[in-house]
Amino acid sequence: MSAKTKQFTLHEDWTVVLLGFLIIGVSLFLFLPAVPVFKWSGITDLQNDVFESGNLQIIFLQFIYFISIGTIGAFLIGKSVKNFLVVFPVVYVLTLISLLIAGNTFVKGINLEAVIFSLIIGLVIGNFFRLPEWFRTALSTEVFVKIGLVLLGTSIIFSDILKAGSFGLFQALVVVLSVWYFAFWLCRKLNVDEELTMMISSAVSICGVSAAIATSGAIKGDSKKLSYVISMVLVTAVPMMIFMPMIARYFNFPEEVTGAWLGGSIDTSGAVVASGTLVGETALKISTIVKFSQNVLLGLAAFAISVYWTYTNNTSSEAADSKPTLRIIWERFPKFVIGFIAASVVFSFLLTPEVRDNVKDSLKNLQGLWFALAFTSIGLETNFKDLFSNTSKKPLYAFLIAQLFNIILTLLIAFLLFSK
Repeated sequence: MSAKTKQFTLHEDWTVVLLGFLIIGVSLFLFLPAVPVFKWSGITDLQNDVFESGNLQIIFLQFIYFISIGTIGAFLIGKSVKNFLVVFPVVYVLTLISLLIAGNTFVKGINLEAVIFSLIIGLVIGNFFRLPEWFRTALSTEVFVKIGLVLLGTSIIFSDILKAGSFGLFQALVVVLSVWYFAFWLCRKLNVDEELTMMISSAVSICGVSAAIATSGAIKGDSKKLSYVISMVLVTAVPMMIFMPMIARYFNFPEEVTGAWLGGSIDTSGAVVASGTLVGETALKISTIVKFSQNVLLGLAAFAISVYWTYTNNTSSEAADSKPTLRIIWERFPKFVIGFIAASVVFSFLLTPEVRDNVKDSLKNLQGLWFALAFTSIGLETNFKDLFSNTSKKPLYAFLIAQLFNIILTLLIAFLLFSK
């Protein structure tokens, strides 16, 4: 009897870097996807522009393009390709509906982006219909949003990073240390158990889902507790993503300050991008740089948490043998950040302005669609019921209070560092 061959798999972050540069390479040298039209104000526009045969052909070719890239990703990270091929068309159609809604001129006039409608549509379906577990498992939320973030690097020229990067890193250090300690202290005051305390503190202070996952890995946390923290991060990101840009616009905050505030406060990278998009191009760039400054600290934070957990919970032989090493920094570091920086370096130094201008609109369209697909997926996999169970009120209170502290502190620091 022959032994079963083990399937080759690649780490998710390295996969998205590979796929991101595959998209960039194809756009530069082989095929530049056309940008479909979704703008309309009435039935006539829908018939003549959006549902015109040529535009429908562009949308169909875009579907083939995206499902091909997604299938390669599912194969490389070891997900079921068969399930992905069933689920992705559903996610794509729902995302097209959100793009169609956002394309209305009235909706555009009130600055509501497609990602918001993607999220709402996903949440409605995910919470009112019982989706099978295999369907939820096949969703590729993190892959979609990280590909979008790698592509976002093509629009951030290196001079922008030099301009805001040092301030962003300083803000990240102050916010992460202050908010993490406050959240840790608060959880202890509310008698939240140790595993949830560590995951909540990291999630609310560093970078949301990625920080919660890294912390859970560092402390070998319970998967149900991790799922609960991720649910809190995703659900609270929704009102923050929508209302913080509104508050900034109402009080007329400078775009640089708003971007730093959004990037330092909102926990998920995708929500940061979506909220930054609602404000403007400058806010989008600053918010992304600030968020990546926090992401850079993730590996160091995970290493410190691993050290702390090992020496404060060293009660088993397994713990005694698992002394933390510097290798953990690299293991916990979000590799997709490398893809973002590499894309920025390529478009800053290796391409002419003419080439950049030629591919700019197409890559921005692809980037936006990956984000919209990600938020449709987030909605489909998020269940509000997890947040309101009787056994989880104290962790929820701790998370919300710590998040409010984070919002206020980050706004103050953003004004100190980024206001002119």
